[in-house]
Amino acid sequence: MARTGVFVCHCGTNIAKTVDVKRVAEEARKLPGVVYATDYTYTCSAPGQEQIQEAIREYRLDSVVVASCSPRLHEPTFQRCVEGAGLNPYLVEMANIREQASWVHSDREEATQKAIDLVRSAVAKVQRNVPLYRKELPITKRALVIGGGIAGIQAALDIADAGIEVILVEKSPSIGGRMAQFDKTFPTLDCAACILTPKMVEVASNPNITLWTWSEVEKVEGFVGNFKATIRRKARYVDEEACVGCGECWAKCPVKNVPSEFNAELGPRTAIYTPFPQAIPNVPVIDKEHCLYLTKGRCGACAKACPKQCIDYTAEDKLETVEVGAIVVATGFEVEPGRLYGEYLYGQHPDLITGIQFERMVNVSGPTGGHIVRPSTWDPKTEHGEEPKSVVFIQCCGSRDEEKGVPYCSKVCCMYTAKQALLLKEKLPNAQIYIFYIDIRAAGKGYEEFISRVQDEFQANYIRGRVSEIIPEDDHLLVRGADTLLGRQVEIPADLVIMATPLLPCADVQELARQLSIQTDKYGWITEAHPKLRPAETLTDGIFLAGGCIFPRDIPDSVASGGAAAAKVVDLLSKDHLLSVPTVSVIDESLCTGCLTCLRVCPFKAIEEVEVEDPRTHEKRTIARVNEGLCKGCGTCAVACAAGCPSLRGFTDEQILAEVDALCV
Repeated sequence: MARTGVFVCHCGTNIAKTVDVKRVAEEARKLPGVVYATDYTYTCSAPGQEQIQEAIREYRLDSVVVASCSPRLHEPTFQRCVEGAGLNPYLVEMANIREQASWVHSDREEATQKAIDLVRSAVAKVQRNVPLYRKELPITKRALVIGGGIAGIQAALDIADAGIEVILVEKSPSIGGRMAQFDKTFPTLDCAACILTPKMVEVASNPNITLWTWSEVEKVEGFVGNFKATIRRKARYVDEEACVGCGECWAKCPVKNVPSEFNAELGPRTAIYTPFPQAIPNVPVIDKEHCLYLTKGRCGACAKACPKQCIDYTAEDKLETVEVGAIVVATGFEVEPGRLYGEYLYGQHPDLITGIQFERMVNVSGPTGGHIVRPSTWDPKTEHGEEPKSVVFIQCCGSRDEEKGVPYCSKVCCMYTAKQALLLKEKLPNAQIYIFYIDIRAAGKGYEEFISRVQDEFQANYIRGRVSEIIPEDDHLLVRGADTLLGRQVEIPADLVIMATPLLPCADVQELARQLSIQTDKYGWITEAHPKLRPAETLTDGIFLAGGCIFPRDIPDSVASGGAAAAKVVDLLSKDHLLSVPTVSVIDESLCTGCLTCLRVCPFKAIEEVEVEDPRTHEKRTIARVNEGLCKGCGTCAVACAAGCPSLRGFTDEQILAEVDALCV
């Protein structure tokens, strides 16, 4: 005969305000097999858990029901609690009477009756639960970091400093990410290169970090502690070991008009190039789409110029397979190139640029050598151009606009626009600055003060309203918009217009998410396991998140999230072994016909096709088998199988039907 204990929580007034918890406890005492039932103000508190443990010992309870809040929040808490009293942790059930009763009802009687029903259902199930046990799984003490921006760099350094080997993979020729493109950082106006370059050098020199740039993750298999990743190391056509970065090769390259990705296409680059002077590694890469030798079989100027004979036109991509125990995704974001607003005629006038293009213009290593000029007047041969006298910044050029498909705030635009206005005013003190904005969002330490400084000390004219159109007129751009504070239309003749375009998820992040079996939201950002309680984790164990792949983030937030992901990795890989979660699917192989429907529907790639010998006929046959390290216990396979071969431990048909029967009383 079952000996079940029921513990009903008030949760302060969260539950007790709507549910008569004492009555729920009284009704629970009448249920078959319940030998003890009580209520308590905060069951998850230390005294509340002690009460459960004392009751288990005193009443010899063999199962426990806790009627409180969501099991997603506190089920591990109560599992540890009953385990401390000698009870198997999977002999505890939670009845969610907060989210499913109190919070969704206003009628106290109805909420109370529903809470009683939920408790009855939980009691019926827990009395059919059986002890489940975790298995020990081996662990590979090596981590993979995908993305070499500031978040990935921070994560790699922190993991390596803990003595764990790290493989850092970056798809571009150099690490540094978006931060490497910036001139100064808000609100302190630190030189971005001055604070980023030492970290980049540290990555290259750290003995625990293997750096693979110009590389991409092509395939990921396995499970937490035992991932196997296939990395495509794209051909650079330059020997990384021999190259010293002297620059002779790109100086002699005749192809000099390729739009530079690093300079946001504001200036050109050669067919063989390093993205920027401080690049790590300081080794060029040949763009095979524009190289005359690789496309037409002629030229070879870089090979002739190289004093170390580093150029190898016959190089091919290499596939490297590595085993790792944990993965950090730090793939960052992309900047929308300014094409969302057709009415602004972006691309049709060179003096209309984006914020990231202005960052490159104002940088001394940028296409204009740090000179702020009208791009339409810039002559790269004489390095001269006309300085703008009137400059208009337009914020929210796509962000917070449902019609453009980007209804969210990109978070950093208000601050980087203010920073750019300040940098412009420092170099061109006589320039007139106008900033169109919807709202100013400056949530960060010292951010409001920075905005005030730009408004007051540098006299930037903030205009609350949207720009309706930009029209080329004579030798300038006519910016038409609304000033909603004054309630009138405004027209500003501008020499230079700078758009704050939205931050978007990387175009290839969906494919990467599919490879890693992690989720993305409707916009394409990678989804955390819990936005508040598990912001650095995913629902796939062993895969962690850092930086702007989750949502737009500034540099301090990206660094902090990189450190948080690293801490999770170190905690995971510091263990001698891992313990599996036993609430997973199991397949009755004697019933399996090998149709593999379960394999096709499994969202976590946890089911494998295997060949076994039939003990009766000794013939080989194909069946499905569950990899318990990958299985998340979603139950999709159990629903899909026509023969009913899979079942979910802890959620068997008998247990679920017992819950349903209890609700039908």
